[in-house]
This record gives sequence, C-alpha cells and structure tokens, in this order.
Amino acid sequence: MLRDITLGQYYQTDSIIHRLDPRVKLATTVFFIITLFVVKEMAGFVLAGLFLFLVIKLSKVPFKFMMRGMKAIIFLLLFAVFFNLFLTPGEPAVTFWKITITWEGIQLAATLTTRLIMLIMGSSIMTLTTTPSNLTDGMEKLMRPLKVFKVPVHEVAMMMSIALRFIPILLEETDKIMKAQIARGADFESGNLFKKAKSLVPLLVPLFISAFRRANDLAMAMEARCYRGGDNRTKMKPLIYQARDRIAYLFVMIYFVAVVAVDRFLF
Repeated sequence: MLRDITLGQYYQTDSIIHRLDPRVKLATTVFFIITLFVVKEMAGFVLAGLFLFLVIKLSKVPFKFMMRGMKAIIFLLLFAVFFNLFLTPGEPAVTFWKITITWEGIQLAATLTTRLIMLIMGSSIMTLTTTPSNLTDGMEKLMRPLKVFKVPVHEVAMMMSIALRFIPILLEETDKIMKAQIARGADFESGNLFKKAKSLVPLLVPLFISAFRRANDLAMAMEARCYRGGDNRTKMKPLIYQARDRIAYLFVMIYFVAVVAVDRFLF
C-alpha cells in the first residue's frame, strides 16, 4: 500500500510536459484545483476530466501508474462517500430499516469523489513531471512578490520542496521498518481499532527517529557545503520562458474560461 503512493515521486521520461517551465506547471495545477471547486454541473467535470486526461497522455506517465496512487486514498473516499450518502437530508431515493439514502446525498457523494480523485491525480502530475530542484526554483519565482511583505520566499520554497522530496523516502523507510517488525513477530492487521493503533507504536518511534536523523544529516550537509539561499545565489539552469510555455499558458487560460462558461452560463 505504501509503495502505491505516487505523490512526491518523479517519473523520468521525455515529454512536452516534462520540458515545460515549472512555473507553468505550478500555475496550471492551481487553476485546475480552482476549477474543481468552482464547477457544480456535470458538464464542467467532464471538461475538467478531458483536460486532465490530455495532460496525462502528453506527460507519457502510464495511466496505470497514476491509478496506482489512488489505492492510498480508498479509505478516505469510502469515508467521505459513506457520510454523504447516509447523513445528507433531502428527497429519499432508497430506504431500508432506519437508513435513508437521498438523491442529494448521492449527488454530493459523487461530486466529492470526483473532486478528490481528480485533485490527487492533477497534483501528482506536477510532482511526477518536475524534479525537486526545478520545483523549488518555480515556487521561488512565483512567490517573489511576497518579498515585499518580508516573507522568506526562498526558505519557504525550499521547505516545501524538501517536504515533497521526503515523502517517497519516508514511505520506503516505513516499509522497511514494517517488514523488520513483522519478521520479529509484530502484527499490524489483527485486532480491533485500538489494538491496531497500539501496534503502530513500534513503527512510529523508529520512523520519527529516522526522520529526525535524516533532517539533521541534510542540515549538516548543506552547512558543510556553505549553502546560502537568497537573491545572491546563482542558478545553474535559470528559468527562462520558451515559446511552448507561453502556448501552454494560453491553453490553460482557454480551459479555465471554457470550464467556467460551460458550468455557469450554458447549464
């Protein structure tokens, strides 16, 4: 299950999406997430789904690899669907015993499920097609206006990039610790909810120790190399907009306007 989480991983291949400027991909992800929470009609979700499908095809990331990342949120999806189906008031659709499922609950559950799936896949595309260093540079460039308000832009971008980069590392470390504990007789599956939570203690303690050790090693390595961020730091590969990046911005704006127009004015 842990190996199925794709968020934070980088998928190495050559595609037009991989070659785009990271600022374009960050802005596209933000606009895509906004549209997911703006649209309310099915036509808007269909248009957003077609856009996401096109981006996945252009990225050359296997669709099966993208769907593998959905296994990690199955419990969250089931939890959200359950509460929306059975706790949303409205016109009854199905009634058995003391439980009533309403049409409004079905619609809300379907909408929420669609949003969560597309949100995870859209966010994963950004990290799967962008290296951590490029992601840091793109965040820093986009957040540069915040320097007016004394926000440490470089440090914030670096922390966000490191956090994303450490997700697959910590997941791999968790998998190793779980296998080691199982080999020593630990049981993470049987028992009720409280017993399962208690069985996680031997897993969480070494995981936290390993995470703090890795963070300390990273800080010492950066200090040993005299790492200093900020305006005086030069870039080996400075970000420069190309023609493909401007075309991508144009397509994203067309998509955003089309989704809003279809959702608000045509239906």
